[in-house]
Amino acid sequence: MSRPGPNFAVIVPTLNERPNIEELLRRLAAALSGIRWEVVFVDDDSPDGTADLVRALAQLDHRVRVIQRIGRRGLASASIEGMLASSAPYLAVMDADMQHDERLLPEMLAALESGDLDVVVGSRYMERGSLGSASANRQRISRFGTYLAGLVLSADLKDPLSGFFVIRREMLQEVVRRLSGIGFKILLDILASASRPPRLRELPYTFRPRHAGETKLDSVVAWEYLMMLLDKKAGRYIPVRFVLFVLVGATGVAVHMIVLWTLFRLIGVDFGVGQALATLTAMTTNFLLNNVFTYRDRRLRKGQLLRGWLSFVAACLVGAVANVGIATYLYAGTHAGWIWSALAGTIVGAVWNYAVTSVYTWGSSRGPVAASAARPTGRG
Repeated sequence: MSRPGPNFAVIVPTLNERPNIEELLRRLAAALSGIRWEVVFVDDDSPDGTADLVRALAQLDHRVRVIQRIGRRGLASASIEGMLASSAPYLAVMDADMQHDERLLPEMLAALESGDLDVVVGSRYMERGSLGSASANRQRISRFGTYLAGLVLSADLKDPLSGFFVIRREMLQEVVRRLSGIGFKILLDILASASRPPRLRELPYTFRPRHAGETKLDSVVAWEYLMMLLDKKAGRYIPVRFVLFVLVGATGVAVHMIVLWTLFRLIGVDFGVGQALATLTAMTTNFLLNNVFTYRDRRLRKGQLLRGWLSFVAACLVGAVANVGIATYLYAGTHAGWIWSALAGTIVGAVWNYAVTSVYTWGSSRGPVAASAARPTGRG
């Protein structure tokens, strides 16, 4: 006998959240009684075995599913994949650490089902809402991030950085192809990608202490947030990764000159040898910086680093040849000015390096989208 699909899906991105899973499921079952719901955990290959535990629990409860991603990380992209993996018409996103109040979910769903809203947001900044016991430093960071969000967002929203919201599927489908999927702030990504003013409502809740495990917030999260803001402001004109790639390349020029000066002028190494070593050093630092910042969500680790470095160096060597070739042709063949010739060569080399390394150095590291669905999509 067929069973109707879920009306409501809760998407929970996870990374090393094993101690929280069973308690979260217990709380969701209590809060969502009487609703056809499912929960989709999207796990970024947690070393603590989060995905394995969810699979085991899914054998006992058909409402539980897991997508295990191999070689990729990021809360925003995980949330997108989880929402797209469900057939439910209403979709919630929340953390696994129970800092978000699952008891608010039925009220958020009811507001959407009324038919005149696109997104309902759990807000920490409304009256009766609160950041709870969060440290003063974290509260300052959160409020500053909210201020920055106003630079890319026209919607009147008190808590645009909330990670706790419910969205109508039609709204997701409107924006999904314009999402950057960068960093942690998926709600801001969705709202800033909308081509029309979204119909919004905020409901207050108190941000609770983490139930178990460690926070994922660090300086790189702030970097990814800035990347996402840049993408929302300029991404339609130029890829934000390319901007970062060029900025990293500029640091490589400084590294090259410092190393060359040290070897050639300070130590007395032959100029040709010094130039070669300086070039290799600059390429290596560019590779490492791009791996940490530009391609953090595809970051190469351990044994992948050597293969990635070799492909990066090979691509950059070809780019250098293209740079010199284009510049020489324009200067000698078309009598263009030396500045314009050099600039054209540099641009060609940079575009080549970015395009090739994006595919062959970091693109191949992403691996398969290993979706381990403990129950078929649409079962509730």
